[in-house]
Amino acid sequence: MIETTTEYEHPLMKGYREQLNCGFAQVGEVFEDCMAEALAVLSRAGLAAYLDNARFLCKMGRGVEPVLAFLEEWPSVAKALGEEALGPVMAAIQAMHKSPNGKAITPFIQTLAPVARRLHSLEPLEHYLDIAHDLMARTTGSIHGHHATFPSPGLPEFFQQAPFLFNQLSMAGVRNWVEYGIRNYRTHPERQAEYFALKSADSRAVLQRERHGVLFADVERRLELYLRGLWQEAEQLVPYSTAFDELRKPIPYYDKLGMRVPDVFDSANGVKGIDRYRAVLAHMVGHRRWTTQVIADNYSPLQRMAVEFFEDCRVETLLCREYPGLRDIFLALHPHPGEDDCDPETMSCLRHRLTMLSRALLDENHGYRNPIILEFAQRFHESMVRGESSTREVADLALSFSARSRRQSDQYANVYFDNTVIDYRDDNRHMWLFIEDSDDEDFFDDPDKKQKKEAEAQSLPPRHYPEWDYNSQTYRPDWVSLYEHLHPKGNAADIDRLLQKNDALAKRLKRILDLLKPQDKVRIRYQEEGSELDLDVAIRSLIDFKGGATPDPRINMSHRTSGRNIAVSLVLDLSESLNEKVAGSEQTILELSQEAVSLLAWAIERLGDPFAISGFHSNTRHDVRFMHIKGYSEGFGDEVKARLAAMEAGYSTRMGAAMRHAAHYLEARPADKKLMLILTDGQPADVDVQDEKLLIEDARRAVRELDQKGIFAYCINLDPKADEYVADIFGRQYTVVDNIQRLPEKLPELFMALTK
Repeated sequence: MIETTTEYEHPLMKGYREQLNCGFAQVGEVFEDCMAEALAVLSRAGLAAYLDNARFLCKMGRGVEPVLAFLEEWPSVAKALGEEALGPVMAAIQAMHKSPNGKAITPFIQTLAPVARRLHSLEPLEHYLDIAHDLMARTTGSIHGHHATFPSPGLPEFFQQAPFLFNQLSMAGVRNWVEYGIRNYRTHPERQAEYFALKSADSRAVLQRERHGVLFADVERRLELYLRGLWQEAEQLVPYSTAFDELRKPIPYYDKLGMRVPDVFDSANGVKGIDRYRAVLAHMVGHRRWTTQVIADNYSPLQRMAVEFFEDCRVETLLCREYPGLRDIFLALHPHPGEDDCDPETMSCLRHRLTMLSRALLDENHGYRNPIILEFAQRFHESMVRGESSTREVADLALSFSARSRRQSDQYANVYFDNTVIDYRDDNRHMWLFIEDSDDEDFFDDPDKKQKKEAEAQSLPPRHYPEWDYNSQTYRPDWVSLYEHLHPKGNAADIDRLLQKNDALAKRLKRILDLLKPQDKVRIRYQEEGSELDLDVAIRSLIDFKGGATPDPRINMSHRTSGRNIAVSLVLDLSESLNEKVAGSEQTILELSQEAVSLLAWAIERLGDPFAISGFHSNTRHDVRFMHIKGYSEGFGDEVKARLAAMEAGYSTRMGAAMRHAAHYLEARPADKKLMLILTDGQPADVDVQDEKLLIEDARRAVRELDQKGIFAYCINLDPKADEYVADIFGRQYTVVDNIQRLPEKLPELFMALTK
């Protein structure tokens, strides 16, 4: 049993803990937050499987990292791929566990969620697992011919780089990149590890060689907007890979689960990859709008092929009536076979003949002389002039064409395929109805729906943030799990006493504030939430209420200034070192920080700038805590003072993740200037990081990200040794306060200097 259960724990959560039955203390600390996300995503059966497999990982003997990663990542994976993905994933984990490759399990699970979001569906995930299994099988081997085996040097590195690879390459590209590494470095462990870590020159060169075309994942959002904006369709888009079916390349199609499209499209015949996607989707939309089902049992396979060609041309003609520009794209992508390319004496020319007909139906300048093709092209256009025609009418026309153009050689096994593939068209499975029992399942109400809703309301799911790895010069995706909470409350009177203690300093600050304070304040009335009560509106609402009318709830007002438009986020490092006493004083650094932050909040409140206060600490990358002390819309009242009075210090300082999360809220503020103040007493560090430079470099990268978002980050550091590292993170945007006892005075003055 997890040791962190409490006497007052909800029985349902206690039951989940007993089902998990994992003794790691780190798991207990994040268990409830992970379960809150899982309850909101997983079904009852999925939840049971989630806990059962987490228990297996806990008992596997590989330490705490695999089970922590699984608990955090699996709900996101299930949301992206479906719960049925758990079987193949656990099979891959068990295969690694039974081999010498157990160390690859953790990076595999850690990167599974970002990979899943790029792959979208179960089929590409299975291809990804096939690639990994091939790499493991071919690079795990014996040492100098002895029975002992060594693990695959490249497998953990491949899993670490997988999110980056799928951001750059299609599934076929990833497979080719892995194949090159296996083929050339199977017997060179060090060079193999460098290759799969993307550190060698030829690894990057092969990656660049395989980068081509437009990846579906990069344009998915644009294609969804295209469907909604032009066609008023909101269908799910699901990519597939052409890399794993050499004999019969899959082609686009749609069914009740969504529209299936390739995971990459190259430019072709002057048409860009994204326009090829648009042509595919437009063609499917045309079928969804105008194609009606036909009973397939009434037609032979050759007749069905002819009907499909005619119907494809009908819907494309109707599409071009709505958007004439589509015609140029269709004709550029449609093959234009020569009339004499196929010899009917030696092979079947049915596909060749139908492709010529299709070209003639769409292109007035087709150039063909075949009298049958000319006749049916004219009959087709005459039927379209009369209106939309119908699937039934073009099916009859297709049967007539089949009867008139049929040759004995159409039955030959040797079929002419050259220049006959129209790859933007789907496979038309939707238009055929077979007379047989339906396999469709009834839809049932989800019995866990209520349970999911309650879980969503009770707790926010963890937020996953990347972390910069300066060694590989890449981000570790979804590396940090951050949990945000509203800070608990204490006694607001404690903060009032601190302000009273610094009354003389407050009076001196007030004179400076009066000079900084803009004089062009504008009152904003009729606000449901605001900084003060609007008496006129409040009295009018009270009269309405007494008279039986519905009162106006907008009884507050706030102020803004047209001369000063600043939003401020104050981020407090609440790590364990704040509990140390200041030299020559009985106060701790935490107590002095409370005084300083209280005075700063009082000063910013007087200036009228919207500001937020938050605190953070961390206990490994799996458990970064971010506490909200004051929100932007809150006034500096008793609620905020009570939270400020309850501040406690503990654990470590994973600064980069906290800055990224604070920026998530600050970026959304409508302000001309956005300032983030970070108050800390030491360098970024955490118990699970041995390399001191790692988190320093990540924080430095986070500062650069903030700058790109228009956020000015400034550090107030209380560490006398800060000069050794703070400039590496913040450049010149920092101040080191050597005399910590002067912090209550320095902090407000520094803020005013930055914003005057």
